[in-house]
Amino acid sequence: MKKAPFRLLKPSVQTSSVVFASPHSGRDYPDSFLRRSRLDVQTLRSSEDAFVDMLFGAAPSFGSPLLAATAPRAFIDLNRSADELDPTLIADVRDGTKNPRVTSGLGVIPRVVTNGLAIYPGKITLSEANTRIEKFWRPYHHCLQTILCDARERFGEAILIDCHSMPHAAVKGIGDGAPRPEIVLGDRFGTTARQDLVDRVEAAFSGAGLRVMRNTPFAGAYTAKRYGQPSRGQHVIQVEIDRSLYMNERDVTPNRRLEEFHTLMRGITAKLVLIGRQDAKMSAE
Repeated sequence: MKKAPFRLLKPSVQTSSVVFASPHSGRDYPDSFLRRSRLDVQTLRSSEDAFVDMLFGAAPSFGSPLLAATAPRAFIDLNRSADELDPTLIADVRDGTKNPRVTSGLGVIPRVVTNGLAIYPGKITLSEANTRIEKFWRPYHHCLQTILCDARERFGEAILIDCHSMPHAAVKGIGDGAPRPEIVLGDRFGTTARQDLVDRVEAAFSGAGLRVMRNTPFAGAYTAKRYGQPSRGQHVIQVEIDRSLYMNERDVTPNRRLEEFHTLMRGITAKLVLIGRQDAKMSAE
């Protein structure tokens, strides 16, 4: 049976304008991809936002949809533009890009995983790259835009929580000697979401005892840039969670704190959903 390019988990009744998406938690590795890769599955999984879809998995029970990728990030990166093609990896692509993500091997079809390890022994064809984009990238983004438009029609606005995880080492040295952040919120420096919404998202995490920072070192990538249109009532806030809070990064397995953190995230998710509840807004007013 053909695998779906994503999972869309819907609430029985949508009661909130908040939408959740997890573009990097996919873990369905095609056999043909594994055979071609010079890396083993364990190494390929270092690119995943492993368990992030599970951490936000309570969203539908609180009244918000959750869109989760099925294809892994090492296979196709759904948080990149479809035209971010790497000429070093893909045959017949002109080498005219100045995009630093593509140059570093992290385009829409990644050339490397964590620590810069090359995925393939050589190049892949442009036809293969385009097939992945057509079968996975376009359906995912079509679905995401559809559920955002639906939220705007129902509630007058849409608030996308773009869910990610970050390596513990990514925030090393951040904060001038202060404790390193456990959560990084990205709104591309105030351009992808209304300020009061970002404040409320931050309060949901900090109120649960987590240290929060904004836009450093992650301000938001393609999804935030494309869909964050506050003037049209469409907002995007990227959330990065320190992986060491719930998993062993080296072997991509849950650590002893996963169950406790999962419970904490359930409460945070409920508060995030509440941000988009019309009845909650009216009672606050």
